[in-house]
Amino acid sequence: MLISFKVANYRSFRDEVVLSMLAKGLKERKESLIPYGTKKVLPAAALYGKNGGGKSNLLRAFWLAVQFVRNAQRTQHENAPVPVQPFLLNDYSRNEPTAFEFTYVQDGVKYVYGFAATRAKIVKEYLYHSPKGQKAVIFERDGQEFSFPVNREKKKKELISEAVAPNQLYFAVSCTMNYKPCIAAMKWFRESVFFSRDYTDIPHQIIQHAEDPGILKAIVSAAQKADLGIQDMFFEIRDKELSKDEILPDNMPEEIKKALHGLMQALMSAPNEAETRLKVSELKAISRHYGISKSGKKKYFSLNLADESDGTKHLMALAPAIEKTLSTGGILLVDEIEKDMHPLLVEYIIARYQSKNSNKTGAQIVFTTHNTELLNMEVLRRDQIYFVDKDNESGVSELYNLTEFSPHTDENIHKGYLAGKYGATPILETEEV
Repeated sequence: MLISFKVANYRSFRDEVVLSMLAKGLKERKESLIPYGTKKVLPAAALYGKNGGGKSNLLRAFWLAVQFVRNAQRTQHENAPVPVQPFLLNDYSRNEPTAFEFTYVQDGVKYVYGFAATRAKIVKEYLYHSPKGQKAVIFERDGQEFSFPVNREKKKKELISEAVAPNQLYFAVSCTMNYKPCIAAMKWFRESVFFSRDYTDIPHQIIQHAEDPGILKAIVSAAQKADLGIQDMFFEIRDKELSKDEILPDNMPEEIKKALHGLMQALMSAPNEAETRLKVSELKAISRHYGISKSGKKKYFSLNLADESDGTKHLMALAPAIEKTLSTGGILLVDEIEKDMHPLLVEYIIARYQSKNSNKTGAQIVFTTHNTELLNMEVLRRDQIYFVDKDNESGVSELYNLTEFSPHTDENIHKGYLAGKYGATPILETEEV
């Protein structure tokens, strides 16, 4: 469960901004909130703003930090730059570190993890937890200087620090060296954070869940309930085995052929490896719709998923992550959630996170959107609505919450936003007709 995310000096965000998922003391839709000790947490947050205002940059920052945390021990060889992108529209920010911080709850324990980095090195890093309600240090880092609390594990943590390069995260390296407190904290990054994916990646996503019939069943159920005209779906997954002597397809790119052959050779050199085979999964996804036969009878007709509408495919691309988060908990981040989809379908997705009937695990969704129909207190609480706006002179984006304007419960948020009352809208000159 995400409590808050902070970022500073990343792309258009020069100054620190905070996406807080802590609920404020508002009366509307209290039944949708997620319990968190004596506080409550939001199950959803919407990011509004004009094109080019920076709202997608907030999700990019989240994605970049999560991917780096997950993979820093593998991707950061000796000369690899840290993949941060500082604010560039002045003469000083590009030389300052980019900073990220996550506050989250995993397995009932609150964690605070953050790091700051330039392209050359990690400048600062820290991890705290609160296993008994009180904040305690797991590790702190200032450049290549590491500090740890005095306990029986201090020696082990010091040993790990000697293996951490200036461009690597201690957090990531410690997990590869089996340091259990860090592994427990890393679980959230590896298992509970999901990002929207393009519908061209649907086969890979479904193959990932091929051995989880519950998720596949939930995907079919989502398609049925969303009124897409789909009555049923089935997935045919074929496994092909390519031996080391088999000729690869002519239309396969040369770099992929080389990579496959290289992998085969590497595996062949392993002890006791008598024969090498690569297993390649192929997916065929079929949807079934009602139609009318020549005799006038109602019957099923099949369509390949590729033949469905873009809106249907976009929903199906989101479906695995939606069902995964709702069934096991976690957070889904979606850029342009309304892309190719009807507004009522978008509202349906959000309602699943807002309802205790469908969201029993404390799942969350954060999304960018231009869909102003959601600016409705029947759909979202006032504290669930964020705006991202960019200053035209400095190029700096800022993030702020609707509650900063103290709107009344009966205020027409939709009308006020389009009128520019809360900012984050384009300034256009309308031609007279």
